[in-house]
Amino acid sequence: MMQWLFFLLPVAALSGWFLAMRHYKKQPQRHAKAFNPEYFKGLNYLLNEQPDKAIDVFIGLLEVNSETVETHLALANLFRRRGETERAIRIHQNLIARPSLHGEQRLQAMVELGLDYMHAGVLDRAEHLFLELLQQPQPHPEAAKQLMRIYQQEKKWAQAIEMGKQIDASKTAQVKPLIAQFYCELAEQYTDHDRQKHSICSSKPCIMMKIA
Repeated sequence: MMQWLFFLLPVAALSGWFLAMRHYKKQPQRHAKAFNPEYFKGLNYLLNEQPDKAIDVFIGLLEVNSETVETHLALANLFRRRGETERAIRIHQNLIARPSLHGEQRLQAMVELGLDYMHAGVLDRAEHLFLELLQQPQPHPEAAKQLMRIYQQEKKWAQAIEMGKQIDASKTAQVKPLIAQFYCELAEQYTDHDRQKHSICSSKPCIMMKIA
């Protein structure tokens, strides 16, 4: 995996540079620049077996535009699969902050950032992002699905049921058994709560207060 990563990053950086140069040739006034020396800096880090520094340099070389967004997303997802969630989070946050990103790309970057947070165990931030996605005029299909997973982990069965009901109707056959399980868990939760109340009251006199 590391070998492929080392190959992919220089290629991606070069691709981003050539795409930018092709774009600037159409607007030749002040944009034409010499080859970015940072590229050679990154190669030097690779040759000196400093892959972490090389990765950061090559990521910085990738110009964010509509043609390179997929490369950024692919790199970030690779980092997440390798357990390097901090790097994945940084790339996705950088994408979301770009005003040049169009709506669909921004939504996809938000989904991926939410998955980064889930992978890192930061469920509150992931929940916030997916709730924001759910409130969009056209909610992303992953929003309800991932929220259901979050609430399932947190044993918030009522919320998990609600999210399950909002999942795409085409996946109803897969979701219905889960929703049924959530109802069972919710019933058991209420039963345990009632048992605890009964146990407390039976172990010592209960003080009843009347409201006048």
